[in-house]
Amino acid sequence: MRRTFDDTLSWSGTGTRLLLDTAAGWGEEQYLAPSGLPGWTRKHLVAHVAANADALSNLVRWAATGEKTPMYSSPQQRNADIEAGSRKPAAELAAWLSSSAGRLAAGIAGLNDDQWKAEVVTAQGRTVPATEIPWLRSREVCVHAVDLASGIAFTDLPAGFLIALADDIVAKRGGAAGPAIVLAATDTGDRWELPGEGEAATVKGPLADVAAYLAGRPHALTTRDGFLAPTLPAWL
Repeated sequence: MRRTFDDTLSWSGTGTRLLLDTAAGWGEEQYLAPSGLPGWTRKHLVAHVAANADALSNLVRWAATGEKTPMYSSPQQRNADIEAGSRKPAAELAAWLSSSAGRLAAGIAGLNDDQWKAEVVTAQGRTVPATEIPWLRSREVCVHAVDLASGIAFTDLPAGFLIALADDIVAKRGGAAGPAIVLAATDTGDRWELPGEGEAATVKGPLADVAAYLAGRPHALTTRDGFLAPTLPAWL
């Protein structure tokens, strides 16, 4: 694992600032523009990020009190909340984005060393220590800052975050069906291997493109033969 708890706290703050600064002053027209995610406007995306902060605050509360507090009552309720949020007026949505991020930050700041060791359960059913909460938030805010489709790119994200994100995605993709791929970041020397079917394709490019590719976002990676990098199954 090439990330520390302090790293994840820093990246969470960085991604949150990118989101808030980017969306600051947006009106209805900007919020209703398409995001980088198929079928979602920026309103959908911002509602998702705000709801995620509230959901992670549930895990913080779980760690602080010992009372089981799931992130979401159900996947259906999570989706319904995002859809409802996408219909909020721009000012109301912006206020939710900011206030939910503030509540989460305050909750995280209030946990003591023992509470950080408490086990909580993610929306995917994984049991993890509370110290994983800032990493879960980092992924959301940093990647979705790019998904706002407002000029932020993976190149604007911290290199350490991109390496940790690639590590995380490769670990999760390890058991999934798909082509065998060797990925090499030409600017940092980092290397990842995805087991899969057939002879492994070697794909090289800048770290930002490698992370974007693994995350299923637009990229410019090609194989050594000049072909576009093989399509990967959807990332969680």
